[in-house]
Amino acid sequence: MNSNIPTRPQAYSLLTQYNQNDSLIKHALAVEGVMRFAARKRGEDEDKWGIIGLIHDLDYEQFPEEHCRKTEEILKEHNWPQEYIRAAISHGWGICSDVEPRSELEKVLYAIDELTGLVVTTALVRPSKSVMDLKAKSVKKKWKDKRFAAGVDRSIIEKGCNMLGMEIAELITDTIMGMQEVAAEIGLQG
Repeated sequence: MNSNIPTRPQAYSLLTQYNQNDSLIKHALAVEGVMRFAARKRGEDEDKWGIIGLIHDLDYEQFPEEHCRKTEEILKEHNWPQEYIRAAISHGWGICSDVEPRSELEKVLYAIDELTGLVVTTALVRPSKSVMDLKAKSVKKKWKDKRFAAGVDRSIIEKGCNMLGMEIAELITDTIMGMQEVAAEIGLQG
């Protein structure tokens, strides 16, 4: 079976075929933005990183109990490259997948997936309701309050930072900067 490199429009079409929930689509766009920023920072393939970020939760709305497993099936049916499939399902490592993040791309996706949720929630409680004026310091302050964005698993973010050899403040800053690039699309431009 030949695999072909998916385009961004193909990836977005697949995402919206399986997801209609506005919050899930905005999350996918936020993760895509951060992945593109991270790829540029590292001199990597921005489209590849962005596309994988965009479809990482492809199955979540329709198949939450089979999260990651259904994504693997769907992407295989669409002849996606194995490298893309592996990267997408590695973000669920230790939760719903036994695929450990190994590449830099996989480690970044694993680390920032949960973090985007904390950044969104922090931005929404600010008067501006925007990521455009958000600083890492504000997110770190909210990080300490375990009741704030209680659904965000901070241990995953910490584990991802350790895998990347990054400080949390640097990862938060990169995440904010990536999300600033897609602020209008994710409703956080203020």
